[in-house]
Amino acid sequence: MRYLALTQLLGRPPTDPDVRAARDRIPRVGWAAELLSRQLPDGAWVSSTRLYHPKYLSTNWMLLILADLGMTRDDPRIATACELWIERFAKPDGGFGMDSGRTSHLCLVGNTARALLRFGYDDHPAVRSSFDWLVQHQAKLGGWSCFGSGRNLDSWEGLSAFAAYPRARWTSEMTRAVERGAEFFLERELFRQGDAYPPWSRFHYPVHYYYDLLVGLDLLTELGYGRDPRLRHALRLLDRKRRPDGRWNLDAVHPDAGGAVGEWIRQHPNELTPFALEAPGAPSKMITLQALRVLARRDAAEALAREPT
Repeated sequence: MRYLALTQLLGRPPTDPDVRAARDRIPRVGWAAELLSRQLPDGAWVSSTRLYHPKYLSTNWMLLILADLGMTRDDPRIATACELWIERFAKPDGGFGMDSGRTSHLCLVGNTARALLRFGYDDHPAVRSSFDWLVQHQAKLGGWSCFGSGRNLDSWEGLSAFAAYPRARWTSEMTRAVERGAEFFLERELFRQGDAYPPWSRFHYPVHYYYDLLVGLDLLTELGYGRDPRLRHALRLLDRKRRPDGRWNLDAVHPDAGGAVGEWIRQHPNELTPFALEAPGAPSKMITLQALRVLARRDAAEALAREPT
């Protein structure tokens, strides 16, 4: 967390001595070290034959978290795991999908591409082709969808991959896709989709493929929309949820969904195993980092707009 705060909140460069010292500690002390201690010799977690199941303890999910925590392919354990991940998940159609299938799936394309970028696989052919896949599979309404309709705010993973992709690599088609995708979220103010859905107002980590308003804010501000007035509702929620000491709580750990999804979870207690780094209902380093990151980007965008032309 010290490394992430130094680089993402204080803007310290990689050459800064404090940054180098904090980065060196990531695989040795704390959450990342604990996750890596559970890794199998071939690079997998839990099972060497199934990288996606069981949720949320297997390889796919551990790598998503480790990418968030600042690990890179410079660590040979990450490199071994990523090579296995790419070998199993890269599909002939150019995207990523579960190791048991032959076609790509949006949630996996977005999540896998984003994590691999953070690990340092910018130039890998499977990563590059996944962005062409995302452009080709964008829905007519401008969003993406894990469910085929193109009307789902919780299908955010495609945009998150573009947010992590260096802008210099965006083609004109990618730029248009991102603009249309961002507008899909903004015109809905990050939350207007059918009936009110309480889980979207509860802040979670690990996010996996779930959505909430902090996920939306983090994504849209990273893409450069920090001054858009349609973020106002979500920013007000973020302000209301701030504790008097300046931090934010982890509200819940997935899966915590209601309705039909919640009923399915209750009927299949062995299918999903929630995983958390922090205790729900208590101050959270991860949620606080994300929230402060959002506010810093918003403030930077507003300051830039005030500069004389």
